Amino acid sequence: QVQLVQSGGGLVQPGGSLRLSCAASGNIFSVSTMGWHRQAPGKQRESVAAITRYGRTNIADSVKGRFTISRDNANNTVYLQMNSLKPEDTAVYYCNADISPLGSSGSVSKYWGQGTQVTVSS
Repeated sequence: QVQLVQSGGGLVQPGGSLRLSCAASGNIFSVSTMGWHRQAPGKQRESVAAITRYGRTNIADSVKGRFTISRDNANNTVYLQMNSLKPEDTAVYYCNADISPLGSSGSVSKYWGQGTQVTVSS
């Protein structure tokens, strides 16, 4: 069994910073791309950032220059450092990871974290 557990998030004033973490655990053979999505009320879930196991990143234009994604391969953990937060960043943030479980013969599935609320408000 594989699970992704998120931590971080909360309420922050505009211009503030938050850091989200997400750790994958369980019967894991390999983890490839890890990333973050977010979903604001009444809007579709959108990709925020992604990072390959080799450190190549892809950042959404809406957060480029403010958000940074990084990962710790040894611990199957991905981070999202969010700086200069704006009210429009308010959303539920979900981590995800492409994982090949042990005994899956190399089959890869996308797993999701439980979601964490980020609210940017004065």
